[in-house]
Amino acid sequence: MVGSTAAARLDQLWRRGREFLGTRTAIMGGAMSWISERHLVAAISNGGGFGVLACGSMPPALLAAEIEATQALTDKPFGVNLITMHPELPELIEVCGRLKVGHVVLAGGLPTQPSVTRVRELGAKVICFAPTVVFAKKLVRMGADAIVIEGTEAGGHIGPVATSVLAQEILPEIRDVPVFVAGGIGRGDAIVSYLEMGAAGVQLGTRFVCASECVAHENFKKAFFRAHARDAMPSVQVDPNFPVIPVRALANKATRRFMEFQQEVIGRFRAGAIDQKSAQLEIEHFWAGALKRAVIDGDVENGSVMAGQSVGMVSREQPTAEIIAELVEQARTALAARLPHLEAV
Repeated sequence: MVGSTAAARLDQLWRRGREFLGTRTAIMGGAMSWISERHLVAAISNGGGFGVLACGSMPPALLAAEIEATQALTDKPFGVNLITMHPELPELIEVCGRLKVGHVVLAGGLPTQPSVTRVRELGAKVICFAPTVVFAKKLVRMGADAIVIEGTEAGGHIGPVATSVLAQEILPEIRDVPVFVAGGIGRGDAIVSYLEMGAAGVQLGTRFVCASECVAHENFKKAFFRAHARDAMPSVQVDPNFPVIPVRALANKATRRFMEFQQEVIGRFRAGAIDQKSAQLEIEHFWAGALKRAVIDGDVENGSVMAGQSVGMVSREQPTAEIIAELVEQARTALAARLPHLEAV
C-alpha cells in the first residue's frame, strides 16, 4: 500500500470530479452498447466509480425498466447515456426525470438547447462530449454541467484527434465546468497525468469489458485477452461522398466485410435503387447488429469486437471493484514516485 500523503494528494487532484459525480473515485464507466447494462453499471458504482447506462436504441419503456433494474442493484449514483439522434429523445429524457436519474450524458452529436434545458429542469446534471475547444465552449454556454473529451484511441465510434492532444487543447481553456478525459486510458499512472493537467476525472470503457460482472460473451472477453494495442483498428471509409464515423474494433472478418458492405450499398445508390440518405443510414446501421453478434452471441469473427487501444492492458477477468482498486493503487504509486518524500506503509 502507498502512504497516506499520496492518497491525500490523489483525493485533492480529483476532488472536483468526485464531488460532481457523488462518488469515491472520479472514474466514469464508458457507455458501451450491449455491455453497459444494469450489472456492469451497478458494479462500477458499487466499486466506487460512476457507472453509465447505455441507452443506445432502447425505446422509453425498455430504458425505464433498465434504470429501475440498475437502481435495484445499487444505491450509489449512476448516469444514463442518451444518443442525441434517437427519434424518441424527448421521451427518454422524461423517463430519466421521472426515475430521478442524477446525471444524463447526451452523446452522439451536438445536443439541442431544448434537450439540455429540459434535462436540467428535471433536476439532472448534463454531461456532453466535446471534440474541440469551440464545441466545448458552446456546450458550456448551452448549460452543460460537465464535458467529456474522448480521443481517437477509444473503442467504438471515434474522432480523429488523440487524447493527449485534446487534453492539451481543451483542459487549459475549460475551467467553468469539470472536464473528464477518455480514450486509451488503462492504468492509474495515466489517470494521474491527466488529473495533473487539470482534468476532474477520467472515463474508461475497454478496461471494464472483462470485468466479472460484465455480460459480454466469454468469446468476446477472450478476444480482448489475446489482443494487442495495434489490433484495435479504425474502420475504413471507401467513398468520401458517403462519410462514416470511424469505428475502432479488433480486426476480423467483420471489419473487412464493412468495406464490402459500403461498396454494395453505394453501388445500389448509383444504380438508382435507393437514395443517398437511405444508403448512408444502411452504412451507419451496419455496426449495431455486428456488435450484438459479437457481445451477446459470441461470434467474434463475423461480429464487431469494439475495443480501444488500451485493450493490450487487459489480460484477465477481474471483479469490477478490483479493477477500480488497482487503478487507484497505480495512481497513488505514481504520485509517490513523483514526490520522493512520501513513504510506503
